[in-house]
Formats: sequence, C-alpha cells, structure tokens
Amino acid sequence: MKARIKWIEGAAWLAESDSGHGTIIDGSPDIGGRNLGPRPMELVLQALGGCTAMDVIEILRKQRQDVTDCVIEVRGERADTIPRVFTHLHVQYTVTGRALKPAAVERAVQLSAEKYCSVSRMLAGSVQITHGWTAVEAGAAAD
Repeated sequence: MKARIKWIEGAAWLAESDSGHGTIIDGSPDIGGRNLGPRPMELVLQALGGCTAMDVIEILRKQRQDVTDCVIEVRGERADTIPRVFTHLHVQYTVTGRALKPAAVERAVQLSAEKYCSVSRMLAGSVQITHGWTAVEAGAAAD
C-alpha cells in the first residue's frame, strides 16, 4: 500500500492512493491555502470514522441486524503546542434500523474499537479514544 502526494500550488496538494483515487489536500488561507480540500488532520478523523464504520456495518450484518442507516461523528481535541497532535478522540455512532438489539450495536462498536479497526488500533497507542453509540428505531421521529 502506498500513497503519492504532489504539490499543486500554495498549500494545495494532490494525494493519490494505490487504488487510483485522488484527494485534494489544502491548508488554511493564513498559510497560503485556498481552502480547496480537507486538512491532513481532518483526514485522520475521516480515516478513523470510515474504517470503524465499515467494521460496524459488517459486524451488524453478520449478526442479522436490519440496519437502515449509520452515521459516525469523530471529534478530536488537539494539543495547544507544536506538534498539535490529537490528545483525545471521541467516536459517536448513530445506528438506525428495524428492531435493532442494543447489545448487538454495543458489541459491534466494541469489536471494531478493540480488534478490527486498523486506524483505531494504530491511533490508540498515542491518543485516548472513547466511543458512544445510539440505536434508533427506523421511522421513529427525530429529536
């Protein structure tokens, strides 16, 4: 697995993956960026959310849970000093479905966090990661 990152201009870069997909990465205007794409640290949050999302859905499908939607929000707190690494990440899952078993959702989140999510396992060595989840009945009125 590899990635290629090529400078475009200012603080903008084209990141290309082995699978042939590209992403524009850009910096904020105060460092010469034009806000054309996500910042590198935002991509870390997206990678964590995407990785665990795939795990949780796959685990719930294997448990024959009728999932109709899943939204993951990842919030990160960063150090005040350079390097501005993440000091705490919180992953919040909202899983919607028909007759979901809360224990199944909880177990899927736990398995992803502790065993299957490569991004989570890699980050866990350097940052505190917490998880929360909500199971919502499909068709229920939103709060």
